[in-house]
Amino acid sequence: MISIKRIYDKPKKEESFRILVDRLWPRGLSKEKAQVDLWLKEIAPSDKLRKWFSHDPKKWDSFKKKYKIELKDKQELVEKIKKIEKKKTITLLYSAKDEEHNNAIVLKEYIKK
Repeated sequence: MISIKRIYDKPKKEESFRILVDRLWPRGLSKEKAQVDLWLKEIAPSDKLRKWFSHDPKKWDSFKKKYKIELKDKQELVEKIKKIEKKKTITLLYSAKDEEHNNAIVLKEYIKK
């Protein structure tokens, strides 16, 4: 099972394996408080795509398509997540304020297809 959560939200005991899927470390958050098991910054959208999207909901559909194209070149990392998921519950962590338009949502969709 894979869930998605904002990294600034307090971790829960049932969260088995926490993976940060952002390229940049979240501002103002210590590694101890974040309780991240794995930081897969390489699976995050490219800097160019991230800056272009800028969390603009109007660009959401285009962002999803472009990010999924990038993920095709990151199959090794996608497989790594799938392998972990076979053994543990995974929480994909992101730092964006927008809970409806972020890369973790697209990544989960991509993994589950």
